[in-house]
Amino acid sequence: MASNFFLKNITVVLLLFSILSLYPFIVTSRNLKELSMLERHENWMVHHGRVYKDDIEKEHRFKTFKENVEFIESFNKNGTQRYKLAVNKYADLTTEEFTTSFMGLDTSLLSQQESTATTTSFKYDSVTEVPNSMDWRKRGSVTGVKDQGVCGCCWAFSAAAAIEGAYQIANNELISLSEQQLLDCSTQNKGCEGGLMTVAYDFLLQNNGGGITTETNYPYEEAQNVCKTEQPAAVTINGYEVVPSDESSLLKAVVNQPISVGIAANDEFHMYGSGIYDGSCNSRLNHAVTVIGYGTSEEDGTKYWIVKNSWGSDWGEEGYMRIARDVGVDGGHCGIAKVASFPTA
Repeated sequence: MASNFFLKNITVVLLLFSILSLYPFIVTSRNLKELSMLERHENWMVHHGRVYKDDIEKEHRFKTFKENVEFIESFNKNGTQRYKLAVNKYADLTTEEFTTSFMGLDTSLLSQQESTATTTSFKYDSVTEVPNSMDWRKRGSVTGVKDQGVCGCCWAFSAAAAIEGAYQIANNELISLSEQQLLDCSTQNKGCEGGLMTVAYDFLLQNNGGGITTETNYPYEEAQNVCKTEQPAAVTINGYEVVPSDESSLLKAVVNQPISVGIAANDEFHMYGSGIYDGSCNSRLNHAVTVIGYGTSEEDGTKYWIVKNSWGSDWGEEGYMRIARDVGVDGGHCGIAKVASFPTA
């Protein structure tokens, strides 16, 4: 009996000793992981030129960075999605911060708009034959990817991109146009607080004879400032149309020119890295982009739209995104066909 009691006690002691001996290893492992994340954050700060005002902000940003990185790595490790997320220049921002500063589509303006849109039937309704793919970049109709910075004026970039494309197709000349002119002067929009592409078109038609100046003449400043009137028009539009809110109509339009659209972007959009986005969407349209083409994946036959964004060329697929097409949802995936429009040049 005494022998059994002694053996049991020895076993318990050895077990406790084993657990205690592992504790420093567990703690050290956690510490190393934290140190590794701190180092990644420091390297990320250097790479993106990020500087914080004090240690309190840095600590807050590190916490957000760590949470985002862990989410991204966990998501990508799953390996079942058609798209990947990336630790990009927005990795230290919360979803709320990003949405407030970088998304600015305001569909409430639809009800307030003094529209000059063409009221006849859809211009491209009679289109019956469409190619299997289209990419307006390959036809020289798309300027380089731009960066709106910390200003919710995606609507101005989407409108300018659509005008650039329409003018190039009509005149065989690609001109980079001024988003800042739209930001400063289209006062029915809300500047960095949001806007709508058709309101921007209306401004040009009602006040400038349809004319917009070049980006060189009126460069982007990442803030709304006093409108500089009497700017020379480099490009003139003579109207615009609203596309019926279905993907079939959007396809007919994109075959003919780049199209301004709104999307319901969720928290994964600002972390998007590559692939065909078929993930969840926001409950409302909140971001403006430009559809510049479409195609089909050679890997699994998934159809997609090619979208030009305005978050810089270091976001997504060199500034572009592919969004799932023909998914059987009214208005398309993330509502991409719900508020589509295009200028006529």
